[in-house]
Amino acid sequence: MEGIEAGEHDLHLVGYLRCFNTQQFYEAHDVLEALWLKDRNGPDGDFFKGLIQFAGSFVHLQKRRIRPAKVLFLRSTTYLCKYPSPHYALDVEGLIRIAKRWAEAAESGTDLLAEWGSPQIEFHKKLTV
Repeated sequence: MEGIEAGEHDLHLVGYLRCFNTQQFYEAHDVLEALWLKDRNGPDGDFFKGLIQFAGSFVHLQKRRIRPAKVLFLRSTTYLCKYPSPHYALDVEGLIRIAKRWAEAAESGTDLLAEWGSPQIEFHKKLTV
């Protein structure tokens, strides 16, 4: 996948992006959890937690659990907003915008994944909403 070569990036983050971008959201959450467990009390613990919750939001959308998806989207922003953009070469501000937009749109009850497709996240790339 373009933009997701390991290179200087942590392999857990690479795995997260690869899984996320192929709509394997639970797997994305799972891959990153190993990194978060090592650093949950460290300086990047909340960053990883925010990314895990961001992916978890999409797991809930896949299962048509709208309320939990919205809650996790918004909760992910409370963790991600603590970090500069970019952080770990990821567009944190873009992730926050996407989470807020999807949280708001989730209330419509439509199948957002079918209608919009899932966002694609890459290293060193600005995200558009």
